[in-house]
Amino acid sequence: MKDQMMKVQTGEIYGKQTSSKFVMYNVLKISKPKGTKADPSQEVVTLQNIDNLLSLFETTAQKLISSGYLLISQTPYIDLTASTLKKRKAAKKPTRCPLTFDFLEARADSERPAPVLVDLFG
Repeated sequence: MKDQMMKVQTGEIYGKQTSSKFVMYNVLKISKPKGTKADPSQEVVTLQNIDNLLSLFETTAQKLISSGYLLISQTPYIDLTASTLKKRKAAKKPTRCPLTFDFLEARADSERPAPVLVDLFG
């Protein structure tokens, strides 16, 4: 049962309350661990900050859960507004239309997910 809870999938959104705001991260990809003696059960999870698309970091699913990150949504978040004039590819192309409405999550992919916890400082 614990293994099911720690299963992280591409496209999920995780969030964490920091000292100043609630930050959300999109799971871009999951890859095998680097190195020859690495434990194959420790998959590397690449996360992307929803508010800053060029901010990426890697961790493992175990560290993600133990660090206090919460699963916000299993529906991907796609920001349709261009932040800069330059066209930078910060993420892969979406696999479905960004305006697709997910009745289970009660929002479209282009709508920012509501945080699970109330932002204490907002």
